[in-house]
Parts: sequence; structure tokens; C-alpha cells
Amino acid sequence: MDDFYRENILDYARNRRHYGLLDPNSIDYADDNPLCGDHIHLTLRVDENGVIIGVGWEGSGCAISQASASMLYETLPGRTLEDVRHLDKEELLDMLGIPLSAQRMKCALLSLKVLKGGAYGLSAWPDEDDE
Repeated sequence: MDDFYRENILDYARNRRHYGLLDPNSIDYADDNPLCGDHIHLTLRVDENGVIIGVGWEGSGCAISQASASMLYETLPGRTLEDVRHLDKEELLDMLGIPLSAQRMKCALLSLKVLKGGAYGLSAWPDEDDE
């Protein structure tokens, strides 16, 4: 079963869904993992009811970070900002479907961090030390 998930991760990393930034957009948020060089930039279009109607993103980094973003962001159209504010890491890790080392966990969770930063309207992630 791990082979299926590994192939799925490679597919999502190579064939990124919703790739390309949206202009105009309602939300624009980016962050990176300076320890490994992963970067995610997310743009969303949100309607007057808080429903996500458009998703676009760009990024660079390892296959785990890029696949994670592609998988997670594929699920966003039709969801509300309130809904995505309550997403937890387990939902994303279930999508990936393979065990991750502590080092790879930050790679996998960067897309969720960027999504939540955008959904909460942050300009930067709070209480983060410069690394």
C-alpha cells in the first residue's frame, strides 16, 4: 500500500493541481521553511459568503511539500474560510498516507500553515523566530 501512496505523492508533486497564482484574489499569503528551502505562495478567491471559489498557488521545494500543497488545495473549492480555519494536520497527513519523519513533517505541513495564515488574514505567522 505504501507504494500506491508514494506514486500518488509523486503524481501530485509533478502534476500540481490549481497551480498558478490568481489575480485578482481575495487572499494572498506565502511562507517558507528556511531549513529546507520549501516555499508556498497561496492565493484564494472568496465570495461574499466566505466560500472559496478559486484557488491558485505556486511553490518550490521537495516532493512532499509540493504534493501536500497540491492535495490540500485541491479540496478547497466550495469550502468556507471557517471550515478551513478548523482543518487539522491529521486530515492532511491522511491525504499523504505515508509515515513521515520529524524533518519531513514540516515539509508536509507548510501548505496547511500557509492556508491557515491566509484564512485568518495574517500578515506573518505569529511568534515565529527568525531561523
